[in-house]
Amino acid sequence: MGFIKISLTISFAIVLLTVSGIFPVLYFTVRSILHHGWSGATIPPNSSNNGITTPISVNYHFTRKCNKVCGFCFHTEKTSHVASEEDMKRGLKLLKIAGMKKINFAGGEPFLYPKQLAMLCQYCKVDLKLDSVSIISNGSKLTKSWLENNGQYVDVLVVSCDSFDEATNIEIGRGDGNNVAQLFRIREWCREPGIKFKLNTVVCKFNWKEDMVGTVALLDPFRWKCFQVLEVQDENDASTTDTELDKRKCNAKRFVISDEEFEEFCKKHEQLSCLVPESNQLMASSYLILDEYLCFLDKGSGKEKQS
Repeated sequence: MGFIKISLTISFAIVLLTVSGIFPVLYFTVRSILHHGWSGATIPPNSSNNGITTPISVNYHFTRKCNKVCGFCFHTEKTSHVASEEDMKRGLKLLKIAGMKKINFAGGEPFLYPKQLAMLCQYCKVDLKLDSVSIISNGSKLTKSWLENNGQYVDVLVVSCDSFDEATNIEIGRGDGNNVAQLFRIREWCREPGIKFKLNTVVCKFNWKEDMVGTVALLDPFRWKCFQVLEVQDENDASTTDTELDKRKCNAKRFVISDEEFEEFCKKHEQLSCLVPESNQLMASSYLILDEYLCFLDKGSGKEKQS
């Protein structure tokens, strides 16, 4: 089979995909040689020969910038960097070569960069021919016209909604008085182009007692993922003083709930077939995350690590 020669300006990880999820096994790093002329690296075209399988599904957080201030955010606005279109496409193509089949664009808030997001979705669907292209958004910047123009490149749209009570949303840092109405608009916008509609909810101290059964049933998502709020070292563990001085920093401690409280929330909503709970134990290290610098992040136990 030979080897595929690659010129690369990013670092990326080869991971082991098992039936229970994605777990980092081997970091294969290729460094930029911008100051040393062209160089390359070789990776096997069929890495399973070496006992390593491919990064099937990737979450690409191409921006950290966000228009909300959720107090528990685990991917905070530490930088304003957004890679160039050339670097984005180069990195995504290499991941496709390595075996990527699904891409999920996230942030930050990806719809703060609607042109770049449209370009990424079209490139992955048309040029790379990926099986699935999805977006995670808070929904506030999404417009009907964007979906009309670009919906053919999107398979799944995921909207984050932590409460159907606007007072709770405001307490969390996500509310503007229009969240719930916008959520129902987006649900309708997804129907005509046939985009799968999915909900994400972070279960925390301010919403774990809320009964969301009726409203979720009306929205009728094909999947409703409920995450137990997660503390990540150096991401959302800032002191109260630090968060007051810098609104980009988060302190998730006041949002944390016990495993028992999370289980109670899930039990209250178990009648909904779309419900997919993710406790801290399931969520930590279970996602392959590509950051704004096109490096992989490990947000498992302990301090966040970048490839």
